[in-house]
Amino acid sequence: MPNRTAVHSELYSPDSTGNPSLNGGKCRACGYVFFPPQRYGCESCGAPPDKLDAVQLAGRGTLHSYATVHLYMGTDIKAPFTIGLIVLDDGPAISSTLTNRTDEGLAIGDRMKSVLVAAGTDQAGIEMVELRFAKAEECK
Repeated sequence: MPNRTAVHSELYSPDSTGNPSLNGGKCRACGYVFFPPQRYGCESCGAPPDKLDAVQLAGRGTLHSYATVHLYMGTDIKAPFTIGLIVLDDGPAISSTLTNRTDEGLAIGDRMKSVLVAAGTDQAGIEMVELRFAKAEECK
């Protein structure tokens, strides 16, 4: 998908299809895996930045909790929308907007996977995509 660009390119690749991976990190000193990527040192063991490696995290995990936002004053997304806390299979827990606009059909423990959704176009007319999570069985 060469004519796409990521809204947050530091977090994921816009060229992924199906199940985009996330750009995370891992500490060589203690094995701690984290997302989003950072370069100030390990937040778990305090190892210096030179002990951190960039890693690709599979965008799959389990829904731990969720909440539907019904009133939102921002202009970047229209309410209602649902935010979920997903514990990735690779370790970290992340908050993400879900593809479900409401909590209908969601349950704690649902398997989730990362997807890219259209988020408009930039000034050059290139499609912008952003990372969201969807129930894994809905993404066949």
